[in-house]
Amino acid sequence: QTLDGVLLKPVAEIYVGIVPKWGRDRINDALNNLGEPVNFANAMLQWELERAVTSMLRFAFNSTIGLAGFFDVAEGIGLSRKAEDFGQTLGVWGVGDRPYLVLPLLGPSNPRDAVGLAADWIIDPFTRALRSHERYQRFIARGIDQRSLHIEDLETLEETSIDFYAAMRELYRQYRSNEIRNGELPPPFPIRSIT
Repeated sequence: QTLDGVLLKPVAEIYVGIVPKWGRDRINDALNNLGEPVNFANAMLQWELERAVTSMLRFAFNSTIGLAGFFDVAEGIGLSRKAEDFGQTLGVWGVGDRPYLVLPLLGPSNPRDAVGLAADWIIDPFTRALRSHERYQRFIARGIDQRSLHIEDLETLEETSIDFYAAMRELYRQYRSNEIRNGELPPPFPIRSIT
């Protein structure tokens, strides 16, 4: 939280103040496009073939017609982005998510998702295609972009929660559980009959 207050949040606020929304949307689209190969690989590992094909088509359309991904033309033709990562893949395979961790600069996580983050870095073709300084630039740009998207949400959560840490932990767990289930409702709990 100290790092966020001293570094990430101020940089994100400056970014929002300087770059208009249209420009921020273009940067977000380009960064999302660079993540499509990882989405494709994880969708395949989860045997989500429809999502894998969607990721492949999104990357093809956005990299060409969308001018290197700066425009999300695939969304306009019904190919919505579905983020997949190796942490989700491990969750689909049955790996549990306990205990809760907060990784420096990266935020909420757990051992499964931390391993998933490392695996995604390894399977990402841009890890090898980009030079080292370009990888750092991409990482920093993604961090600023993601933090700028949640400035107001985190401020509201911090102001309204009695225990910010506990609230963040529970929201993160619910969010990741929802991502692993692809937005489907969890199975109902069996309720004993009172008769």
